[in-house]
Amino acid sequence: MNDLANIGPVQLMSVSFEPGANFEGRIADELAKLQRDGTIRLLDLLFVVRDTDSDELAIVEHQEETLAAVAGALLGLRLDGEQTEGERAFGMTTAEIEELGAALPPGGAAGIMLIEHVWARGLKRAIRDAGGSPLEDQFLTPESVAAMEPQLAAMADAVRSNES
Repeated sequence: MNDLANIGPVQLMSVSFEPGANFEGRIADELAKLQRDGTIRLLDLLFVVRDTDSDELAIVEHQEETLAAVAGALLGLRLDGEQTEGERAFGMTTAEIEELGAALPPGGAAGIMLIEHVWARGLKRAIRDAGGSPLEDQFLTPESVAAMEPQLAAMADAVRSNES
């Protein structure tokens, strides 16, 4: 059996941080907790920051040297050498990365995480075994969830009633 069939869905997640963001370790602690609990597996992590002086996008070094290689490659970055303008490793081109960086204000930062959803391994396998394949998956924004709040509350109440 293919090893890829045995891993859960893999998500590339990117988040931005405003200048002066408070990096006190809570994000790293939560990622570590989710891994300990077997909910996710952090496959890779890349952290970039827009320099306030030069206005350039810089890759922040990680303590663990194996991190950032895959996420960087998915974003079209070569972390171990030069990259030709517009070259595409996977995912985004150099120009698209520059656009991502351009969206960050001076002093702003972005974290790019490659996460395996361990909790969904069995569900993924069941869907594949039934002949299903993903069409699309997205996280809903808080605004989207808020728009559906009455329906979600009614569903939650119905589920609680049936569990009693």
